[in-house]
Amino acid sequence: MTSPTLEPMPMDETLVAAAQTCKAWPFEEARKIVKRLDGKTPDKPILFETGYGPSGLPHIGTFGEVARTSMVQNAFRLLTEDRIKTRLLCFSDDMDGLRKIPDNVPNKDMLAGYLGQPLSQVPDPFGSEHGSFGAANNARLRSFLDGFGFNYEFASSSDYYKRGVFDETLLKMLAVYDDIMNIILPTLGPDRRATYSPFLPISPRSGVVLQVPMEARDTEAGTISYRDPDTKELVETLVTGGAVKCQWKADWAMRWAALDVSYEMAGKDLIDSVQLSGKICRALGKRPPEGFNYELFLDEQGQKISKSKGNGLTIEDWLAYAPPESLSQFMFIKPKTAKRLHFDIIPKTVDEYFAHLAAFEKLDADKQLSNPIWHIHNGRAPDTQMPVSFAMLLNLVSASNASDKTVLWGFISRYAPGSTAQTHPKLDQMVDYAIRYFEDFVRPGKTFRAASEQERAALTDLKKRFDALPRDADGEIIQSEVYAVGKEHGFEPLRSWFQTLYQVLLGQDQGPRFGSFAALYGLDETARLIDEALSGSLIKAE
Repeated sequence: MTSPTLEPMPMDETLVAAAQTCKAWPFEEARKIVKRLDGKTPDKPILFETGYGPSGLPHIGTFGEVARTSMVQNAFRLLTEDRIKTRLLCFSDDMDGLRKIPDNVPNKDMLAGYLGQPLSQVPDPFGSEHGSFGAANNARLRSFLDGFGFNYEFASSSDYYKRGVFDETLLKMLAVYDDIMNIILPTLGPDRRATYSPFLPISPRSGVVLQVPMEARDTEAGTISYRDPDTKELVETLVTGGAVKCQWKADWAMRWAALDVSYEMAGKDLIDSVQLSGKICRALGKRPPEGFNYELFLDEQGQKISKSKGNGLTIEDWLAYAPPESLSQFMFIKPKTAKRLHFDIIPKTVDEYFAHLAAFEKLDADKQLSNPIWHIHNGRAPDTQMPVSFAMLLNLVSASNASDKTVLWGFISRYAPGSTAQTHPKLDQMVDYAIRYFEDFVRPGKTFRAASEQERAALTDLKKRFDALPRDADGEIIQSEVYAVGKEHGFEPLRSWFQTLYQVLLGQDQGPRFGSFAALYGLDETARLIDEALSGSLIKAE
């Protein structure tokens, strides 16, 4: 497959110099590859690889590995002034046997008849035109990666095995079979040790990927022999041409060796597997790739997300409520820290992205390289103005009860004169996301409460102060009045006053900087909101 052409990135002496000492994690990782080269220029591109097991629907963790690896690839390009060619290979292990039926797919009864067969041979339970379960899941992943604009090549395990891409390395593995067994067997229990082989024959009779011990090996002929588990007949098969695949740890090492992979990251749960595969790779005469182990994503209960369980956000879930750049923002931040991956982190992540974008152009070169924007956009920050935060949009939708974009744009245009859906298309997109997010996640949880006597007095005072302010007062002036009311009415700590505003006026425990919100919503509208709260109509409207 022809490598896609990588887009150019800003490349000047200041940036290149800053990259040499930048502490952002993609540059720390990229320097490992530079050190690996030891000053030499390779005669072929540096290969970055990501792995994907299409036994379940692609989830955000899969996307994260591609996004993060791309960030390391781009950091390497800057470090080397783009003089050394690179490739990013997204590899799907679709020759792996179907071990269990995922919880989140249709036609489970149909799949039950194909347990153990390669995923590329299992029929597609979704009934699509892709031909197999593996191909359907591969297509889902590729569709998103293509839509996101990644420069990558896609590889299928079944295709590479059958086309003979791995044949030379498989024969090498057969030649050093005893060395590989000596590496792996000490890590296994006694039962597994008795049946283990790095080679898994594909049964010509049943089509199942067989977990059987080897009866004999012929290095010269390039064959192995095993007993059919059902017929007990001795079967001899080549290790080449797709007649076998490797056990996954051996397979990982074999792939590294065959393709000369220079970099591949993996989840923290695979640390022992990375070390074991590295030893096998060395036994095959090759150096294992550089890489690091990222922390796992957790669901809302703090459990590891799983493709088969479907307990994490899907790529489609995130993109229904936020732009794709925010997903990359989430992947960039603290990859070695376990993070909850649930709907409630989306608004915060969106606003973090736009805050970093607003700051980017004002930063010196060395600071730009530590900003997520450089890594998300390959060094080229988009010219996007966001005068209203996503959190503020959510509260505007909440307070106005407006699901009509034109109504919301009336508030926005008054707050930021000259802003329209045409001049700020990204903001217009964010309005759509805010309406959808509010309807699905905020509205169902809104609970208004009545104000106490102290709170009623403070809210009445606040309304009077709002009435006295100029109609075009900015958020800072309004916020000063909010603070003054809270202090004068004895709220201790002061945050209890702001919690009052959120709970009584907005029906939620948290909210925006209230002065900024009132400036966006309008002083008259906010004053009416206070009247409605004090009259009890907000509670009745629930």
